[in-house]
Amino acid sequence: MANLREQLARVGRAAVKAGLVVGSGGNLSAREPGSDQIWITGTGTWLDRLDDASFVAVCLDDGSVHRRGDGSAVEPSVELALHLATYRARPDVNAIVHLHPQLAVMLDALGERIRLVTTDHVMYVRRVARVPFHPPGSRELAEAAARAAADGTNCVILAHHGCSVLGESVDMAYRRALNLEEAARMTYRALLLTGQGGGGPIRECPADFEQA
Repeated sequence: MANLREQLARVGRAAVKAGLVVGSGGNLSAREPGSDQIWITGTGTWLDRLDDASFVAVCLDDGSVHRRGDGSAVEPSVELALHLATYRARPDVNAIVHLHPQLAVMLDALGERIRLVTTDHVMYVRRVARVPFHPPGSRELAEAAARAAADGTNCVILAHHGCSVLGESVDMAYRRALNLEEAARMTYRALLLTGQGGGGPIRECPADFEQA
């Protein structure tokens, strides 16, 4: 099985290919279940160019950077505080993907709620929280995102910025991010249709379909 950095590097390449982030935007992190150390992308890294040297190990308890034997280390992402605060609020989470999905962010800017239309949306996304704008990398953003996820929510929209999506594994966090943007895409298209008189209100998938 690939190590955490290899898993995150694969997700980084996939996220860029899927258009969920451009340039050096976005950041990724993961830890082994129960570990007090996370691996997080370094500042300024491009998610489609990641290798083992692109990551830095950080202590979850105090945020200290684990440096190499020669004392060197890449600097962690500017959003380190967001990752640390979320892990502390959610001990069940082992991976966080912070991306910049365009449609999800645009719908939020328009005041439109993302509708969960398909069974996959309900299964993976379940519900979407949002936090108002705070400057990227700020303590205010980190604390707001952690509060939004503390009740078990795994998909958090960061206004005018991006999303923070959580999972018990790297793969699950990325699946949720994909389904979040797909739900946003379907919501956007449905709003275009209904706005042009092509249909009625958007009917969402029942949240309890699994028990039906």
